[in-house]
Amino acid sequence: MRDRSTVQSAALLVGIVFLAVGILGFVPGITTHYGDLSFAGHDSGAKLLGIFQTSILQNIIHLLFGLAGIAMARSWEGARTYLIGGGVIYLVLFVYGLFAHGNTSANFVPVNSADNVLHVALGVGMLALGFALGRQPIATDRSAAPA
Repeated sequence: MRDRSTVQSAALLVGIVFLAVGILGFVPGITTHYGDLSFAGHDSGAKLLGIFQTSILQNIIHLLFGLAGIAMARSWEGARTYLIGGGVIYLVLFVYGLFAHGNTSANFVPVNSADNVLHVALGVGMLALGFALGRQPIATDRSAAPA
């Protein structure tokens, strides 16, 4: 097994979770009102875990976001970029959800109140992981004799 930095492991885990969420969004039972799943828009009546409004487009985005995380976790720089960039994306999505919430034509993702809470938590969490775990390691010379 290849050695990974902590930030790479975190990005890999986040990527796997997003990939799983994307897959689960297409599973009847886990996604309630599956027959009401539409491609996009606020009229999609399907809800992942009976809580989070979802659509085919949103599931595809989760799949792609998960694959991106898995791919970017291969390097320290990629993993840090994925977590910080993804955190920013989710905070922007949170702000979008505040304005596009409900039955408006701007709500094409779709989002509901539970999605908004999740998006702000994901944004803050991913930023925290990216900044806290993505600090450059300090090089130390362990072979030098103690003074």
